[in-house]
Amino acid sequence: MKRQLLLLLLLCLAVAAPPATAQTAEDSLLSGETTGALTVAPGPVSNIQLKDTDNDHGHSVTLSWEISPDDGAGLNNVIGYEIYRAPSMEGPFVKRAGVPAGSHSHVDVGSKEKDSPDYMEDYIDYYYKIRTITADSAVYAESAVAGPIQSYGQWFNTGRVPVLIFVACFLALTLYFINRAKGGADLYVRPLAGIGAVDEAIGRATEMGKPILYVLGLGTAADIATIASYTILGRVAKKVAEYQTGLIVPCYDPIVMTVAQETVKASYADAGRPDAYKEDMVYFVTQSQFAYVAAVNGTMLRDHPATNIYMGKFYAESLILAETGALAGSIQIAGTDEIAQIPFFVVACDYTLIGEELYAASAYLGREPLLLGSLKAQDYAKAGVILIAVVGFILLNFGVDGFKEFFFVSN
Repeated sequence: MKRQLLLLLLLCLAVAAPPATAQTAEDSLLSGETTGALTVAPGPVSNIQLKDTDNDHGHSVTLSWEISPDDGAGLNNVIGYEIYRAPSMEGPFVKRAGVPAGSHSHVDVGSKEKDSPDYMEDYIDYYYKIRTITADSAVYAESAVAGPIQSYGQWFNTGRVPVLIFVACFLALTLYFINRAKGGADLYVRPLAGIGAVDEAIGRATEMGKPILYVLGLGTAADIATIASYTILGRVAKKVAEYQTGLIVPCYDPIVMTVAQETVKASYADAGRPDAYKEDMVYFVTQSQFAYVAAVNGTMLRDHPATNIYMGKFYAESLILAETGALAGSIQIAGTDEIAQIPFFVVACDYTLIGEELYAASAYLGREPLLLGSLKAQDYAKAGVILIAVVGFILLNFGVDGFKEFFFVSN
């Protein structure tokens, strides 16, 4: 009987005692160790520094911090950091980004578009905190809230000083040549075959007694190519008025037509032949692309103009126009800044002004001091760029890296 009572007493003591494994886990949590799947919270990041991001347009804040003591050391259980932002210290905090362990900084860039869900307004207070995360999403440590900080844009990006220097040099060159042109200096412009062919083509049309067809393209009156084309049209119309040759200008855009009418009218007046000007020389066709092409092609085949001049902005209709003109036996001169259409003009026309040669032709034929001055400045600027590239190539091959660093532009 005594022996049975002793066994019963020992059994009661065993049930009342806490489990040995549970005690071990609790001790580990307190001491900061890891036991199997149970992860202990790491230490938080510290010394969070906030500042507006330098040399930007605003809407951005740069954060830096000292990493957790358990990042790569200590418990070594940190896998990364999450950045949170809020409009007040109390929140609500919204996750902005995540960076891997070992990161010391992050740039929080928001959108500058007001209708964007990521819009970040300048000149208002923002608060940040950083969450140190582990492999267990339920185990993390949060830093103290840092802030406030405001984002704003800088009026000048100091990383773009080289660009400022080159812009200032180009501006000085432009003003210098414009003043020379206004003073009557004869600025030399390298002649282009397409420019020289304009006078030749007008003379041929006069001898044949056939009109000249001038196409301004499908651009609007605001396109640079169309503006350049007006200048060339003015020169052609003046020559046509002097030689008493016919001129046909079908237009795709009614505003372009209005400006073209005034240009031709002024040219006839300059040539001393205002009476020879007729309003139906310049007329509106349609704003349907291929209906316009069909109408112009019909003019080519009916009137057989001696010369077709295409100057302005062209798209898919370029080859159709040029092919029809070639079949009609006309001399054709084309110029456009639409790079994709240039091969078609090169194949089907007698002369082609490629890209910016259209603008050069405008300056050359117009002899306008502003255009001539800017054209000369561009030529010198291009020569300068080529010279710098050659010098840079030589210096880099001799191991002189400082020259390259001068031209580095950030952002």
